[in-house]
Amino acid sequence: MPEVVDWSGTEVGRFFRPTKRPVTMRLDDDVIEWLKSYGRGYQTKANLLLRHAMESNRRAAVKGRGAA
Repeated sequence: MPEVVDWSGTEVGRFFRPTKRPVTMRLDDDVIEWLKSYGRGYQTKANLLLRHAMESNRRAAVKGRGAA
């Protein structure tokens, strides 16, 4: 008989890391200073903010299609 495994405490996507690509962006000085004011990892913070905007836009587009 197979061993019973408890998966209740697992996190989906915990070990998934999307590929990253180096890019050059021109941002306003005040935007960079704001991102850096939170400490190390300002590029990660910028990526999270852009991802949130992208996903919000996708959700809004899907909702818009359903209303028609």
